[in-house]
Amino acid sequence: MFTVSKSVFIVNTKDGIAMHERAVQAAVQAAIEKAKKDELLTPKQVHADYGFSPQLLANWRWCSTGPDFIKLSPGRGGRIKYRRSSIESWLEAQTVKVGGQRAA
Repeated sequence: MFTVSKSVFIVNTKDGIAMHERAVQAAVQAAIEKAKKDELLTPKQVHADYGFSPQLLANWRWCSTGPDFIKLSPGRGGRIKYRRSSIESWLEAQTVKVGGQRAA
């Protein structure tokens, strides 16, 4: 969960107000996108958003493959989270170009 606040400043000209409101909207949208990329997901949320089952994710962790993850508590039953940005970058690295070459 995240919150975004915005400040609005009054500008004397009509065009100035419209331009400023667009700039504020763009800044808010950029903040929302950044927050989404840094969002922490449980294995169940990863499954819902990307289709990788919690068991597959556990197998990848065991084999030291798959996307980077965060272990929030020690031990076998420690809580696992994934950053959305880590999953996205891992998926990008797995993308194969036509001709069998990995994407840069």
